[in-house]
Amino acid sequence: MAQIVLLAGDGIGPEIMAQAGRVLEAVNARFGLGIVTSEHLIGGAAIDATGEPLPEATLAAAKAADAVLLGAVGGPKWDGLPMANRPEKGLLKIRAGMNLFANLRPALLYPELASASTLKPEVVSGLDLLIVRELIGGIYFGEPRGIEGEPGQRVGFNTDRYSEPEIERIGRIAFEAAMTRDRRLCSVDKANVLEVTVLWREVMTRLSAEYPEVELSHMYVDNAAMQLVRAPKQFDVMVTGNLFGDILSDAAAMLTGSIGMLPSASMNSDNQGLYEPCHGSAPDIAGQDVANPLATILSVAMLLTHSLKAPEAALAIETAVKSVLAQRLRTADIATGASGERVVGCQAMGDAVVNAL
Repeated sequence: MAQIVLLAGDGIGPEIMAQAGRVLEAVNARFGLGIVTSEHLIGGAAIDATGEPLPEATLAAAKAADAVLLGAVGGPKWDGLPMANRPEKGLLKIRAGMNLFANLRPALLYPELASASTLKPEVVSGLDLLIVRELIGGIYFGEPRGIEGEPGQRVGFNTDRYSEPEIERIGRIAFEAAMTRDRRLCSVDKANVLEVTVLWREVMTRLSAEYPEVELSHMYVDNAAMQLVRAPKQFDVMVTGNLFGDILSDAAAMLTGSIGMLPSASMNSDNQGLYEPCHGSAPDIAGQDVANPLATILSVAMLLTHSLKAPEAALAIETAVKSVLAQRLRTADIATGASGERVVGCQAMGDAVVNAL
């Protein structure tokens, strides 16, 4: 039996989670996976119900589960709260609480969506890259941090900090991933300015001796951002820290036509993971049945691959998504207005994937 915790969260989270849950039920029945699910609160929904963004019951359930599937958190309703109590803190706390140090964000362009990208089709056609982001260190978690001083003279500060063991463990994840792909790894840093990334580069270089089959390169983050929109297919696997990975992975997501198409996996050393779409809670379209559920559905495929070791079930979901796109069904975010496209809502897109399964 496999225990899966479902965290719908806020905004469009409940809508996309409903469709992903249906897909999970379909593959569970088809492949006899023995999956049992339970629903819990996180983010703004948890704040409204309990006063905190990550209730202890949610964290306990997540830590006891085989995997967690998350929708999205946050929204303007909670923007006025103190920083420590905002919905996004629930996401950071569950990552830290589950020791989810490795974030895997694939950016794969489906041929049917080449015209949906903001870049020329010849630039992005065939794009298939993986960004490996360190997730529970760096400037998002470093201490000291805060805002101090008298009004009008206050100073805000954060600490970007990585230890050699932290860099080494995310580096190994990236090298191992590269070994299963085209064996090219680009480590992204800012070693010309930041000492913490001087250490990052030194550790990555040292690790490369253990993986002689992998071609390691280094790139400053500003150049990497430019290269992602100039010639993204030069990359196979990219590895970087928390802040740079956050920014670059969202940029890479848009190369594929919409951030609504990109899944992600956040893993710990026990193959326990939290799986979620790369997009946010999109409160402006919440409740309108227009959200794209495909990133969440593809996150289910990643969950099956990495945590449940059920590659056949994962492949069935990926094939179903390709089939739906081949039928020229599109949610609004990936519609281009081309002849033959049929724009559908979140529910209808979920129906189509379930039917394809």
